[in-house]
Amino acid sequence: MQQDILINWSPQETRVAVVEHGSVQELHIERTLERGLVGNVYLGKVVRVLPGMQSTFIDIGLERAAFLHVADLMAPFAGHKHAEVDASGAARPAAPQVPIEKQVFEGQSLMVQVIKDPIGTKGARLSTQISIAGRLLVFLPQDDHIGVSQKIPPSQRDDLRRRLQALVGEASTGGGGGFILRTNGEDATDTELAEDIAYLRKTWARIKSAATRLPATSLLHQDLDLLRRVLRDLVGEQTQTIRLDSREQFEALQVFGREFMPAAVGKLQHYKGERPIFDLFAIDEEVAKALGKRVELKSGGYLIVDQTEALTTVDVNTGGFVGARNFDDTIFKTNLEATQAIARQLRLRNLGGIVIVDFIDMVREDHREMVLAEFRKQLARDRVKTTAGGFSALGLVEMTRKRTRESLAHMLCEPCPVCAGKGTVKTARSVTYDILREILREARQFNPREFRVVASPKVIELFLDEESQHLAGLSDFIGKPISLQSEAAMAQEQYDIVLL
Repeated sequence: MQQDILINWSPQETRVAVVEHGSVQELHIERTLERGLVGNVYLGKVVRVLPGMQSTFIDIGLERAAFLHVADLMAPFAGHKHAEVDASGAARPAAPQVPIEKQVFEGQSLMVQVIKDPIGTKGARLSTQISIAGRLLVFLPQDDHIGVSQKIPPSQRDDLRRRLQALVGEASTGGGGGFILRTNGEDATDTELAEDIAYLRKTWARIKSAATRLPATSLLHQDLDLLRRVLRDLVGEQTQTIRLDSREQFEALQVFGREFMPAAVGKLQHYKGERPIFDLFAIDEEVAKALGKRVELKSGGYLIVDQTEALTTVDVNTGGFVGARNFDDTIFKTNLEATQAIARQLRLRNLGGIVIVDFIDMVREDHREMVLAEFRKQLARDRVKTTAGGFSALGLVEMTRKRTRESLAHMLCEPCPVCAGKGTVKTARSVTYDILREILREARQFNPREFRVVASPKVIELFLDEESQHLAGLSDFIGKPISLQSEAAMAQEQYDIVLL
């Protein structure tokens, strides 16, 4: 699948769109003042140990303390947890996990790395197993494991592992550590791999040096910005062009690319067009659609995507699609088309965590199997790890998508100040009845000369018209006058009752 990468750069924000056949598949946004933290290495300070949760809160200089679970407390603190092998070659289970309260204490300084950005009310998630990503390799300075990406065909892994092991041995003067060969390092030369090994070890040496000089809560290492991560993480053989609309950043990226990713430099292009680069493929329109609940399908069907704190639900509907010969075929074709649209929306919106997909009920077992197979095929294109189960007894498909950063909606939007994120507000009539009850409640506690209701124009209008009889009846019952004041700035659910 051939793709183009479009980069819209401004001093405050970098936006990257991955386009395939004229359709946006991925959108990455990084704001200068809100850069993600995943990959950053800090010298953290333990502020609280929670034995009951087997976790600890660590101050790394952010607004909220970060979270470290015992499962992420690895070497050198918890020791290597690889299964041991006895003389017969059979694997013995790894040693039991040491309780966290026996490994860390309040006030202790720990070198930690962010593995999940803060999301919503949750602080960042940390690990003490540091990993540093290079162009071709990932360096594990506290481990001695030599591995190969699972995305590389199994037939090539053993040869690549032996080759990498020999290179690491030759370059061992820089210290130990383990390495994992990334997917884009599959065809790298020995020279390129050796250069990446040297670069990663040099980076680790700088991190260790900073840890001895800087105070706790200091940032020791920051991952590349989005502009440079495009070359490291997004560019592949299928990438035709990388178009960037800033001359200054284009030149800076060329310099970076020549040093670290020479194969990608030839794909770089400076976009000089009159129209904004994102207008070429109506990307801003796609962003607007990705913030809405309804997604139209070409056949006339549609999806409803609902994102909550706990999970995301996707509902598939036939809508106006009546093109197939019979109803079963209509449902099958709608579900089949929906698989591609759902996988794309997950990438575009960067939805993570638990996702429940409610496909339209299918009677035929072969239709269900084909839809599930196509859905898994579409999910396999995702750079982020996904897992999908089969159809449940209720006809639902449960899946997960690894979440490492905020979704598009959380990054670009905030809860509505009127409905506070509920998506609905009380009707004006419901608010008038709330006000009547509140006046009655206060009349039993206080003895003012008069009650004044300050509310939105729509609520006041109801009191003056359809609810006037009820208002007058309450006034007679409590023996006090009730006056009304319209306030245009108030939302429909807002009101004040003033005691005069």
